[in-house]
Amino acid sequence: MGNAMTDLTHDDPFTLFDAWMAEAAAAEPNDPNAMALATVGADGMPSVRMVLLKGVDPRGFVFFTNLESRKGEQLAAAPAAALCFHWKSLRRQVRVEGPVERVADAEADAYYASRPRGSRIGAWASRQSRPLASRAALEADVAAVEARHPDDDIPRPPFWSGFRVLPRRMEFWADRPFRLHDRHLFTGSTGTGWATGRLYP
Repeated sequence: MGNAMTDLTHDDPFTLFDAWMAEAAAAEPNDPNAMALATVGADGMPSVRMVLLKGVDPRGFVFFTNLESRKGEQLAAAPAAALCFHWKSLRRQVRVEGPVERVADAEADAYYASRPRGSRIGAWASRQSRPLASRAALEADVAAVEARHPDDDIPRPPFWSGFRVLPRRMEFWADRPFRLHDRHLFTGSTGTGWATGRLYP
């Protein structure tokens, strides 16, 4: 199954992505929804890190973060990003590029409320991407937040929300022998329709 290309007759890349994600969820031992997120800083230099996909719909790919983190600040200044899903067990990857927008507050609230209590506490306690003196300092911050919220009513921090990457380019790659890989490209958008074609490996 790892080398077999899922049917590429789809005219909608999200249909193909859903099929590949379902296969990855069955095959990958950890975090099939992990994706590399690339942004660009004010200095023009790229920055990349792994995050988790938390939602996908016909508009785009959603993840959540601290808005004051390095990626949050970069996306606020330059609202465009690239994603890369790599499923090693299936020998496949998907690349996504496009502009980025903030999710609606209601969407962020709903996802935040679904998180485990410890993760909601952590969202308040972590000054993400800022210098940390010690692990003990982080644990003290967690304890302070827990003391402020002894029950399960923990509101979403105003500095914590989500982003949606609105794809304009999506490439599906599958490993083949002798590096003669399959590459299938979609360009366009959900609103304007998708042009499709193959690329040389």
